[in-house]
Amino acid sequence: MARRPSEQNDTAAKPLEELTYKVIGCAMRVHNQLGPGLKESVYQRALSLELHSAGVAYEEERAREIEIDGVPIGLLYVDHLIEERLIVEEKAFSHLLTNDEIAQVITYLCALELDVGLLLNFGRRSLQYKRIFPPKDVTRWRERIRRYVWNPAASGHRS
Repeated sequence: MARRPSEQNDTAAKPLEELTYKVIGCAMRVHNQLGPGLKESVYQRALSLELHSAGVAYEEERAREIEIDGVPIGLLYVDHLIEERLIVEEKAFSHLLTNDEIAQVITYLCALELDVGLLLNFGRRSLQYKRIFPPKDVTRWRERIRRYVWNPAASGHRS
């Protein structure tokens, strides 16, 4: 059955809609089972188990080297990278998500050249989630990326 033009536009306007829906469902199951009040690492591990059970391909805490103008500046760790296409960042805050957390996901999207991110907050009574897209102009991410990368040389650890 052919899609109507309006349905085609809806799908184009929401990239990875089915995948994000599936991941949000997994996160809701985790939150329903565990509730709020635990450490972020507990939710991250539980989400990994739920994603595996749902047959979703993912990598947990994947390190990606970030470069600016061909110069390595450090490693970026994404909580979950889903099917090489979707960033999932988990939090366990008792407060509502702020623009700082949203900016973190936007920066990750720009650095990794991906189109969609999910920001999940397990620390509230109800799961809080946001679908996040990169801005049209991604040049400013270079100003923010240093906040989120781990640079062994800068931290005083030398090999």
